Amino acid sequence: MKIAVIGQSLFGQEVYCHLRKEGHEVVGVFTVPDKDGKADPLGLEAEKDGVPVFKFSRWRAKGQALPDVVAKYQALGAELNVLPFCSQFIPMEIINAPQHGSIIYHPSLLPRHRGASAINWTLIHGDKKGGFSIFWADDGLDTGDLLLQKECEVLPDDTVSTLYNRFLFPEGIKGMVQAVRLIAEGKAPRLPQPEEGATYEGIQKKETAKVTLLRPAWATGFGGFFSPTIFWFFSPRQKLTFFNSTLNTSGLVPEGDALPIPGAHRPGVVTKAGLILFGNDDKMLLVKNIQLEDGKMILASNFFKGAASSALELTEAELVTAEAVRSVWQRILPNVLEVEDSTDFFKSGAASVDVVRLVEEVKELCDGLELENEDVYMASTFGDFIQLLVRKLRGDDEEGECSIDYVEMAVNKRTIRIPHQLFIGGEFVDAEGAKTYETINPTDGSVICQVSLAQVTDVDKAVAAAKDAFENGRWGKISARDRGRLLYRLADLMEQHQEELATIEALDAGAVYTLALKTHVGMSIQTFRYFAGWCDKIQGSTIPINQARPNRNLTLTRKEPVGVCGIIIPWNYPLMMLSWKTAACLAAGNTVVIKPAQVTPLTALKFAELTLKAGIPKGVVNVLPGSGSLVGQRLSDHPDVRKIGFTGSTEVGKHIMKSCAISNVKKVSLELGGKSPLIIFADCDLNKAVQMGMSSVFFNKGENCIAAGRLFVEDSIHDEFVRRVVEEVRKMKVGDPLDRDTDHGPQNHHAHLMKLMEYCQRGVKEGATLVCGGNQVPRPGFFFEPTVFTDVEDHMFIAKEESFGPVMIISRFADGDVDTVLSRANATEFGLASGVFTRDINKALYVSDKLQAGTVFVNTYNKTDVAAPFGGFKQSGFGKDLGNLLLPVGLLSFIHSTNICSKPLSVRSYPRCRDVALNMMAVRARFLLGGNL
Repeated sequence: MKIAVIGQSLFGQEVYCHLRKEGHEVVGVFTVPDKDGKADPLGLEAEKDGVPVFKFSRWRAKGQALPDVVAKYQALGAELNVLPFCSQFIPMEIINAPQHGSIIYHPSLLPRHRGASAINWTLIHGDKKGGFSIFWADDGLDTGDLLLQKECEVLPDDTVSTLYNRFLFPEGIKGMVQAVRLIAEGKAPRLPQPEEGATYEGIQKKETAKVTLLRPAWATGFGGFFSPTIFWFFSPRQKLTFFNSTLNTSGLVPEGDALPIPGAHRPGVVTKAGLILFGNDDKMLLVKNIQLEDGKMILASNFFKGAASSALELTEAELVTAEAVRSVWQRILPNVLEVEDSTDFFKSGAASVDVVRLVEEVKELCDGLELENEDVYMASTFGDFIQLLVRKLRGDDEEGECSIDYVEMAVNKRTIRIPHQLFIGGEFVDAEGAKTYETINPTDGSVICQVSLAQVTDVDKAVAAAKDAFENGRWGKISARDRGRLLYRLADLMEQHQEELATIEALDAGAVYTLALKTHVGMSIQTFRYFAGWCDKIQGSTIPINQARPNRNLTLTRKEPVGVCGIIIPWNYPLMMLSWKTAACLAAGNTVVIKPAQVTPLTALKFAELTLKAGIPKGVVNVLPGSGSLVGQRLSDHPDVRKIGFTGSTEVGKHIMKSCAISNVKKVSLELGGKSPLIIFADCDLNKAVQMGMSSVFFNKGENCIAAGRLFVEDSIHDEFVRRVVEEVRKMKVGDPLDRDTDHGPQNHHAHLMKLMEYCQRGVKEGATLVCGGNQVPRPGFFFEPTVFTDVEDHMFIAKEESFGPVMIISRFADGDVDTVLSRANATEFGLASGVFTRDINKALYVSDKLQAGTVFVNTYNKTDVAAPFGGFKQSGFGKDLGNLLLPVGLLSFIHSTNICSKPLSVRSYPRCRDVALNMMAVRARFLLGGNL
C-alpha cells in the first residue's frame, strides 16, 4: 500500500522503518518542525531514504484546514494514513482522504483514559491492566472504532518508563505493523468503542488529579519521573503536587516527622529519603519530590524545613560562569527577550528535552560538574538555578552535606579525624540502642575510641539503603564511564589522605607505618584506580547458535550487576581487603554493605567518609562495625543480599557458604585459611632465598594470608639457611609501628597474641626445635618475638596448622628428592599460595605445575598486583580477588579461566644462569625445545 506516516519521535521512526521492511511504499512523512535546529528522528530517517518529508507547524487555522497543506498532502496519493504518536491536530480533510482512512496508536485500553497522558493515568488510577489501542480516526477525541488492542499486567513497581519500555513501545510498534497488514489483507475490524467504562482525564486540570489515599499503596503509587503522582489539599491554603514516587519495598519505616493527611489511612512520615505515605494495606509509598502551589519544586525530605538560607554572594569567577549559563538559557528559550533571575525555565516554554539540553550544556561548561535533570526541576528559576549551581561548584550543596562526629587525635605529627559511628545510607548514625564497644591500640593496649556496635536491625537498614540505591538511585542511572570517574576521584582522595589512613591503620591494626603507606593504603589506591578503568569495559558476547542458518540468529549476552553485595573483611589488612572486594563490586555497578573486622573498624569508617567527598551516591556504600556472629550472619542470611565476599577462616567460611545456600542461593566467594609451602632447593640463589624467605613469613608481622606456613629446605643447604635466617631475625627491630625504623610491630589484638603463645608451646611439646623467639616481648602492647622452628616433622600440629603470625616452620628434605617434597607440600587441605626457589627453570616449571595452590611464586614471594587474579584451591576457598575475573556481574560473575584449576605463574625476578639475564619468552622457547638451562 501507499502510506503516509504522520507522527514523531523514535516510536514513529520505528513504525516507519518496519512498514518499509514489510514492503509498503511510504509516499510521504509528516512530522513536527525542527526544534532549536534539531530534526525529529522520524524526519531524519525518512530524509535518508529520500522519502518526501513535510514539517508543518500547523494544519489548520481558525478551525479550517490550510489549502496549501491539503494540496501537498493530496499530491502524494496515499491509500492509508498511519499516525504513530501524532501530537498535532490533523483536520478531517486529511483523515478521511485516503482510500482506507487513518489509524492512530493510543497508549491505553480505550475507551479508558481517552485524551493526553494515558500512561500516566493508567498508573495514577492503579489499573492492574494496561496496554494500547489502534483505532480508526474520527472527529472525536480518541473515540473512533477499534481495530486492535493488546494488554499487559501493570506491575506494582512500574513507572511510565518501565511500562513504556517493557511493553508499550516494542509491542506498540509490532501492533501498528500488524494493523496495516490486516488492512492490506482486507481483514481489519471496525469495533465501535463502548461508552461503559469510558474515561477522560485532563492531566493539566489539577482538580482531576486528586486521588484518594484510602487504597492500597501500589494503587496509589505512580513512579513516572517528574509526572504528577497525587494532587492533595493539606489545608485550605496549601496545595501540593507529588512527583517521582516508588514503592518502599524494604518493609522498614524510616525515622522522621509525622505529617497528618486528611483522608489517609494513617499519617505520612517526612524522612531523609522523602515523604512516606501509607495505603490502607499499610504498605508504603515513597514520594521524593513535592511541587508547591507557587510552582516551586522541593525535595519531599525538606518539607518541614524553612526557606533556604540567604543567597550566596558570587565571586568574580562565579559571576562569569553565571553569565555563561545565562547565555545557555537564552539559547534554549528564544522567546524570552532577556533572561532575568525571576525567569522560570518551564513557564518560559521549556520542555523535558530542553532539560536534558540544559543539563548537558552546563555540565560541559563546568567541566563535568555532577548535575542531573532533577536539579532543574528543583531550581526552575534562573536565580535559584545559579545558586544551586554555585553551591555544587563550591562542593557545599545540601546533598553532599553530612554531619560527622569525629574522634580527633594528635599523633604521628598530625591531627587525624576518625568517624566512629555506623555508616548507613550516606549518614553516620548510632547503632540501635546506642550500643558501642572499645577499639584497642595494639601498641600499648589503650582504648582508641568508642565505636558503634551494629545490631541486626542496623543490618536491615543498611541493606534496605543499598537496595534502594541500586534499584532507584543515581548509581544505576549514571553511565559506566561516569561511575569510573567517581571511583577515580575516590582513589585520588585516598591518595590525598594516605598519611592519615596509614596512621589510622598503624593505630588500629598495629601495621608498621611505612608498610601501611606502601601496601595497606598504597595497594588500596591502586586497586580503585585499576577497577575504575574497568567500569566501561564490562562487555558481553555475540554467540553463534545452532539455528544461525537459514535465519542467521545470534545470541547476545550482557553482563549486569548482581545487586547488593555483603563484604566481610578480616583484620590483617583492614583497608586493603576492603578495597580488593569493594572496588570490583562498585565498578560493576553493585552497592555494598561492608562489615569490617570488629577489632579494626576505623579505616573502613574513614573510607566511608571519603566516599561522600568523592560524590559516591548515598546508600551505595554502607559500613557496619560489629560482631561476625551477628552482623556477618545477618548479611549471609539476608534475602536482599545477592553476593557475599568473605576473607577469613575456613571454619567460618563453611558456615557462611551454608547460610548463603539456605537463605536465597546467593553468590559467594571465599578466601580462607592457608598453609602455603615454600620449597627451597640447593641450587637457588641463597642470599635471595634467605631474604625472600624472611619476607614470606614475617611480612606484616606474619599476619598475611599467603605467608609461607612451612619452608622445605634441601638438606645440603639447610643448616646454612637456618644460620643466616636467625642472624637476620636478630637484626629485626620490634617496636612502635609509627617509628620509621621499626621492622616488626605488635600483633593485631590480644586474643591473637595468646593463640601464638599456645601455638609455639605446642610446637615445643611435640618435639620441634625452637631456635629463637616464641615469647611475648616484655613491653606494653601485644608484641611477639619473630620465631623460628626447625626439625619440624609432618605429623606435628605446627606442620599442619596455620599460625597467622611471625613463626617460621622449617623442615628438611633429601637432596634431589623433588617428588617426595612435592607430595609433602601438597599433603594439606589448604591451597592458597606456594613458592619455589631454584636456578633450574625446568625444575621451577615442573614444581609450579605440581603444586596445588592458587598462586606459585618462583624465586620471589608476596608479589601481588591488582591486575593478577588472587585466590585459592581446596579449603582455601574459591573465587578470585583482583584482576578482571572478580567483577561481580550477572551470570558471568566470577567466571574463571577455561581450566577451573588454572593459576598464575608469578615470575617476578628471573634466575641468572651463566651470568645471563633470561627473558621469560626465551626461557619458554628453550624449555619447549628441550634445552636444559
